[in-house]
Amino acid sequence: MTRTRRALACAAAAVLTLVALAGCQTAGPSAPPTASSTPSATPSPTPTVDPEPVFDGTAADNQAYFDKLNRDLIASGAELNGRAFIDNLVAAGYPRENMEVTPDRTAINEPADNIVFSIRFGDTCLLGQWGNIGYTSLVTDVPSTGRCIIGTARPA
Repeated sequence: MTRTRRALACAAAAVLTLVALAGCQTAGPSAPPTASSTPSATPSPTPTVDPEPVFDGTAADNQAYFDKLNRDLIASGAELNGRAFIDNLVAAGYPRENMEVTPDRTAINEPADNIVFSIRFGDTCLLGQWGNIGYTSLVTDVPSTGRCIIGTARPA
């Protein structure tokens, strides 16, 4: 290849490279970002509202308050038995006559693994359970027995 051809090939390659690079360029340098005149809004935390009782409501209406009362009692370090849970609920304004609780001791006089307690709200029940499973609660319809706790329950 002659010197002229080589120079022409190099020049052509250089032009093609420049054309290819020109296609990648933008119209001009981009403007630097400017500060916004209005500050961006930072979401403010939603205040937590303590649940409240709804004495004339349903079991579902009262579950959050029921749970708060029972968790507060558990956290207090008080001796936890059926009487303590029922007395705590009565002190909060729930009627004792709508409550049931299972025995604190088994048939062979051992401490019960779990205590179940309930409040009846019309045709719904709010049940709480405390023991080896921790604490849990449940809303359910009143069973056909007419009582919230199936099995042995004692007066609250």
